[in-house]
Amino acid sequence: MTETKHASPGNLAALLSTASVEVSSRGHQLAELRDHFSPGIDVTITFLPGDDYRHNVKTAAALRRLGFNPVPHIAAREVRSRDALDDFLARARGEAEANRVLVIAGDTLRALGPFKSSADICLSGAIEGHDIRAVSFAGHPEGHPQLDAERAMMALAAKRDWGRRVGVRVDLVSQFCFESAPILSWLKELETHGLDLPVHIGLAGPASPATLAKFALRCGIGASLRSLRDHIGRFGRLLMDDGPDEVLRGLWTSPSIAKAPIAGLHFFPFGGLSKTSRWLHSFDSREWSRQVGHTVSSV
Repeated sequence: MTETKHASPGNLAALLSTASVEVSSRGHQLAELRDHFSPGIDVTITFLPGDDYRHNVKTAAALRRLGFNPVPHIAAREVRSRDALDDFLARARGEAEANRVLVIAGDTLRALGPFKSSADICLSGAIEGHDIRAVSFAGHPEGHPQLDAERAMMALAAKRDWGRRVGVRVDLVSQFCFESAPILSWLKELETHGLDLPVHIGLAGPASPATLAKFALRCGIGASLRSLRDHIGRFGRLLMDDGPDEVLRGLWTSPSIAKAPIAGLHFFPFGGLSKTSRWLHSFDSREWSRQVGHTVSSV
């Protein structure tokens, strides 16, 4: 099972050192990843509208050869047939030794094949049929674009129950936010609904305000986008290039985070992998010691 940790200032450095990152399916970021990140971490591979899953598998296999753990996205609405899904998973297992996937509905409104949602992928039997032992699903701290809060929690509960039935480990990767409050509220909602699923907290890597705003709008980030605009107005471009310090500070100084089932941190490197890596390696333990009141080992 995914190891979950009680969040504390002392283990934040460890979580940062093992954080996963996301790369494009096109494979053009592999050299940058190799040059700036240590092998052994999980690397998720996007599945954007119009992607060919064979390219995704090729990128996954290249990641495996470099020593990373490839985690392909499966965008349900982009899968054109059950045969295509079987071929995708068979290739991912055989060519890239992938044992974890991240299943999403996808960015297109109209399904290109028989799968309209991540739940449809689960119920197809293909995941366990190809011996995929771990599946991640997206979590939406600022709300799901097509489900109200209660129905979103019910959908997550159904996925948890599916995983238990078929013997597949289920966890969540949260969408990024620009402030900690929505994440903390969402974690509390999970607890209230008895959803003790391990959570990888999504964080936006350092990037220019314009880049962050572009991806926020594309990904449906709502309330915390106002926080980004406030920071731009108060501090300008430099703060955003410093990385998600404010979000982490808000999370790790909240008493409620100690009970959260944190499995890891996941970075969306909107400003580039090298910039995210530099932020990770410049993490200042002394600053956190002053602000949080505990000693944190350097990354």
